[in-house]
Amino acid sequence: MADNSSNGHEPHVMTAPLATEAVTTIRRLADNQPTTRWAKFAHNLQFIRGRGAFEISIVAALLVLVYVAWGVIDPENFKFLSSANLSGVLTQSIPLLGILAIAVGILMVAGEFDLSLGFALAFNAVIFIRVAEISGNIWLGVAASLASGTLVALINGAIVVYTKIPSFIATLGMGFFWGGAGLFVNGPNAVALPTEHTKDGDLFHFVFAQDFGFFRSQIVWLVLVGVVAWFFLHRHKLGNHIFAVGGNPAAAMAISINPNKVRLMSFAIYGFLVGLASVIFIARIPSVSPSGTTTQDFMLFAIAAAVVGGTSLVGGKGSVIGMIVGAALIELIKDGLILGFNAGIYMQLFVGVTIVLAAIFNKYMEGKAS
Repeated sequence: MADNSSNGHEPHVMTAPLATEAVTTIRRLADNQPTTRWAKFAHNLQFIRGRGAFEISIVAALLVLVYVAWGVIDPENFKFLSSANLSGVLTQSIPLLGILAIAVGILMVAGEFDLSLGFALAFNAVIFIRVAEISGNIWLGVAASLASGTLVALINGAIVVYTKIPSFIATLGMGFFWGGAGLFVNGPNAVALPTEHTKDGDLFHFVFAQDFGFFRSQIVWLVLVGVVAWFFLHRHKLGNHIFAVGGNPAAAMAISINPNKVRLMSFAIYGFLVGLASVIFIARIPSVSPSGTTTQDFMLFAIAAAVVGGTSLVGGKGSVIGMIVGAALIELIKDGLILGFNAGIYMQLFVGVTIVLAAIFNKYMEGKAS
């Protein structure tokens, strides 16, 4: 049979394939991996970008640059760089909202919500102070707050998981229950931390509220919680289970992941962090109303911070870095409005508009990344 390949025609269908040694171009998976430092950096950025944290981080960084420039140009009227602002406002408000945003964000990644956060925050604070007063040991109070937060969230989670009631409805109703429970435990009067734990030299004050000049202890707690949460959610198999259940529960079950156990675990982690946030809240503002009316804004702002940071409202997607940056962005906006415009009475209006615009921007950039 003549070889037609020599005269420009295609080889006959019966022609034997070339030997393996004749194949000179071999593509391997390793060939697509970045080799230089810049290529590796760009490769890693795409994963942050895909979760929406990269774009919102740019917005937050630009806002900080504007504030710094404004503070340098007009330090008398815009005291952003003053130690009173950095230590008294930013390094207290951002850590508290950041920890709550991580708590809410992890639960949202699992596909659930907890609208009782504001009531639970106050209830845990009441338990913390009352146990500390009765036992005479502030650290037993701290442990009681962590246990209370975990138990409250597990009860909410059990109702959601085993009754199949949507978490929006179940936790909204349980929020009023926990608000009433706070009144039952303490009565209608505000409960306050003993004054000896609010002064310099006290160990509790040093751990949770010490002023180091330009920052306070709370920022250290945010860093610790953020690092642990990042490794857990993005590098541990249980974190992968949370993403799997939030993204597609049926597919998670097909690979032997129990969605109910994962959801309950997510509620427990959320509750533990809310219990910690209650302690930090009391260390900053040493009194609270048992009814939870003064802590309701935290629930909305925490959810907003997680969403602005790229966490999906339908589950299965989110980033710890994005949750923290979202919280920082919201608090920076609030701080700038107060410092620059004395717009305290219009705070919710401006913050609400900014949150919606940031979420739209994040969604747009996320769509481009995908």
